[in-house]
Amino acid sequence: MSDTASTDADTGVDEKSRRDFLYVSTAAVGAVGSAIAAWPFIDQMNPAADTLALSTTEVSLEAVEEGQSITVVWRGKPVFIRHRTADEIATATKDDGAADLIDPEKDAARVEKPEWLIMVGVCTHLGCIPLGNKSGEAKGEFGGWFCPCHGSHYDTSGRIRKGPAPKNLLIPSYSFMSDTSVKIG
Repeated sequence: MSDTASTDADTGVDEKSRRDFLYVSTAAVGAVGSAIAAWPFIDQMNPAADTLALSTTEVSLEAVEEGQSITVVWRGKPVFIRHRTADEIATATKDDGAADLIDPEKDAARVEKPEWLIMVGVCTHLGCIPLGNKSGEAKGEFGGWFCPCHGSHYDTSGRIRKGPAPKNLLIPSYSFMSDTSVKIG
């Protein structure tokens, strides 16, 4: 009888560990199966290929003469690219410490190369497009850009100097691929 009792006790332990193994195995298989089933739903939330194509814009700067500006579209927004003159650069750096800036930011922090100013051409007040990027347009009191909708004036570094706009014109992420081309985004 003692042999039977020890066998039942051993069988009980074996049954318990076998049952625990089955629970853990079932839970693991269920978790992996759920993840595999959920992946298509999660993956469909990633941006589409056409959206990813718009996330960067490459621009050739060869045709932009000193003192000229161009407007390109990046993510559906206008981006102003200005080839600044030596006077514009000097004025912007002089105003770093001397001017009363609403949103203080040094010119050097806004440009990668001093001669090229690249910024999103959308007023930070209500989203209008400031004037001053095309030849003959009003440049405002500080020689930069002027938003006629509500009277915001920006300087030659795109910093807000006067008017209701709370922030400077935004600087997008960009990198120079060469001396004559830039990649925005």
